[in-house]
Amino acid sequence: MLEEGNIIRFDPFYFKNGNTAKPKYFLVIKHTKINTIIASLPTRKDTIPENETIDKGCIDLSDINLNCYVIPGGIPVTVCGKKFDFTTHLYGHQLDDYSVDSLNETYPNEGSDYEIWGKMKSEIFLELIECFKNSKSVKWKYRNQL
Repeated sequence: MLEEGNIIRFDPFYFKNGNTAKPKYFLVIKHTKINTIIASLPTRKDTIPENETIDKGCIDLSDINLNCYVIPGGIPVTVCGKKFDFTTHLYGHQLDDYSVDSLNETYPNEGSDYEIWGKMKSEIFLELIECFKNSKSVKWKYRNQL
């Protein structure tokens, strides 16, 4: 389940703050040596300033501490050809780490607790990693591991 590049759909996903649980996509960015993973929670929310908007790829606005990788809706994202129905944003400042043991305990059953939606196409995944790795708005501990 927690293989780098996998897009997982949880229904529901329990956020760390404990306040929210809702259906959510989850992209495994990096599996670390200390039994954690670095992940991004793709979102349809666009917080990029209107005058800086891009249609696809990486945008890094260091003056406002914003880094984002944009995937337009309707283009194949996974190796098996799945697409997001909406423009999807992955924000570098929202990368987070998750305990593998905790994820396995919370979501033990594929099919009911989660679905492996697909493996991200390697060219998109590599562009995304470069986008995050080269941004000062991404926490140093994550950039260093990428």
